[in-house]
Amino acid sequence: MAHEEANGREMMDRREAIRRVSVLLGGATLVGGDALLAGCGRERPVAVPYGSFSVEDIEFLDEVAETILPETSTPGAKAANTGAFMALMVTDSYDEADREIFRAGMRTIDEISRSTNNVSFIEATPQQRLAVLEVIDREQKAHSDARSEESRRKSLAWLSDQRQESAPAADVGAATTITTDPPAHYFRMMKELALLGYFTSEIGCTQAQRYLEAPGRFDPCVPYQSGEKTWAPHA
Repeated sequence: MAHEEANGREMMDRREAIRRVSVLLGGATLVGGDALLAGCGRERPVAVPYGSFSVEDIEFLDEVAETILPETSTPGAKAANTGAFMALMVTDSYDEADREIFRAGMRTIDEISRSTNNVSFIEATPQQRLAVLEVIDREQKAHSDARSEESRRKSLAWLSDQRQESAPAADVGAATTITTDPPAHYFRMMKELALLGYFTSEIGCTQAQRYLEAPGRFDPCVPYQSGEKTWAPHA
């Protein structure tokens, strides 16, 4: 019973973290979100350090995450080892197709940096890295908007078909088959994991946000002034 309760608390904490990152990203569902929620309840492959990601890959992902969440008055994503978190989540929670998209995206970022700045992404300056990712982010935003619209269109078509099948003398086999949604953009995946990894890390919870491990009372309404840190979810 105690074990089941502990698993239940962990599932709620993980669901809350995913919900918060989804809000930051405009409400879209995280890639691999179902696997992230069920991760502790299924058998996992034998652990390999960083999965198929090399130390150089981790350094690359650290720099991508640091460009998204740079050091300011609080430590950035690299200090929270977000690159290793991203690699672990891709290895442990993504399906094979999404893993391939993610890895190909890493190569694409490096190629764009080389063609734009004549240096690899790792060798580029912080300003050069930011310029590269800003261009890619605009691309992923357009891709994600089109993907959401396509999903909405197919959902409406499915509802229409269900109504037709329910009508008298309807041809039950005439419903349009709902195909799999288009794959997510690789940079969308990277942003999701960078935010999730950082804001669920010790640094993200205790320094970028305000955190109380064991609050003494329930405060349903706490005054908030613009510019203050948000409260981290309770552990």
